[in-house]
Amino acid sequence: MATFHYQGRSLKGQLVQGQIEAANTALAADQLVLQGITPVAIRTTARSAAEPIQFYKYVDQWSESWQAFNAILFTRQIHTLVKSGVPLMRALEALEQSADAANTIKIVQALRKSLDAGRELSQALIKFPRQFPSFYVAMVRVGELSGRLEEVFMRLTLHLEFEVFIKDQVKAAVRYPMFVVIVMAIAFSIVTLFVIPAFSRIFAGANAQLPLVTRWIVDFSNLLRLGWPYVIAAAVFIIFGWRMWANSSAGKQRWDHWKLHLPVAGKLMTKAMLARFSRSFALALKSGVPIVQSMSVVAETVDNAFIATKIYQMREHVARGESLLRAATATGVFTPIVLQMLAVGEESGAIDEMMDEVASMYQRELEYELKTLSQQIEPILILLLGGLVLILALGVFLPMWDLASVSQIRP
Repeated sequence: MATFHYQGRSLKGQLVQGQIEAANTALAADQLVLQGITPVAIRTTARSAAEPIQFYKYVDQWSESWQAFNAILFTRQIHTLVKSGVPLMRALEALEQSADAANTIKIVQALRKSLDAGRELSQALIKFPRQFPSFYVAMVRVGELSGRLEEVFMRLTLHLEFEVFIKDQVKAAVRYPMFVVIVMAIAFSIVTLFVIPAFSRIFAGANAQLPLVTRWIVDFSNLLRLGWPYVIAAAVFIIFGWRMWANSSAGKQRWDHWKLHLPVAGKLMTKAMLARFSRSFALALKSGVPIVQSMSVVAETVDNAFIATKIYQMREHVARGESLLRAATATGVFTPIVLQMLAVGEESGAIDEMMDEVASMYQRELEYELKTLSQQIEPILILLLGGLVLILALGVFLPMWDLASVSQIRP
């Protein structure tokens, strides 16, 4: 999270300047617009040495294990307290006293310290980007400006629960296939490292030649047993290189694009992305965020750099005065159903309701796809495991069938 120095014009046309924290200049500009300030210039600035940031850095790094469940619990409790008319400072004090997790207590203490220093809650939440992403902060900021903080917290709770539900369903669907693959990998390792070398020694003692498949497995076994330092070094190099490429701007864009075209998984990712986009877009619009600013914060929730770039392009088209439907069509990433619902919503002035319908539809489809994921993976899994079993069977049984001839060769 960076600090930017800005100059702009207020709603009365007066020149104003100050500092604001955001992930990038685009989100900083969106925050200023939400505050009623038209930005003229935004530039990065060094933090003041007197600013008490070290405590926040410590808490943010120390609390990386803060689970999504705690975020949901925190949001729901804040919603209940604010709904009951409890002032925000007293609400945070109550949360600090009732929290069980040490991470939650540290974060609430940091939030209270920021509020005591005169910051607003949205500005305090920026200090914890891992626990409160930019979409969360933007929604809280909208709630502060519109006076509907209670409603925003309730919608954020439902949004976070939806995100956790999707992740849990995916984990449950891939648990069994992953277990099968791990067991087969262990079996292959045992046969390769212990069984096949025994055949190799027997045949070597008889001056006989192993079958071709068995020789391949023996060569692979020797590579693992004798050249394991090089294998590990090569694996580390490949993984490190891959991560560097995948974390780069161009690499992340390309990899996220490829992921959408993977067999089985690509279809699930696409539907999850569309459901997440539609739900977030509807939430932002219902909370009173303008369409252009909504697309900026929604781009942070799709969890796909390629799609996020397309949404930012869509935002630029809308900012130039084009219709939402035309801008969405130009991206080439939305399905005909989404485009049709956008057209109806734009015509009727109920884009948020149409996006809610799209999100519900794709959520139902995603739930069905996840329930049948094991059945979809089974053919691919059977082919892979069948090929592996065939190689192991040939590698083990062919030498056994030749043992008789080997014994005859021996003097």
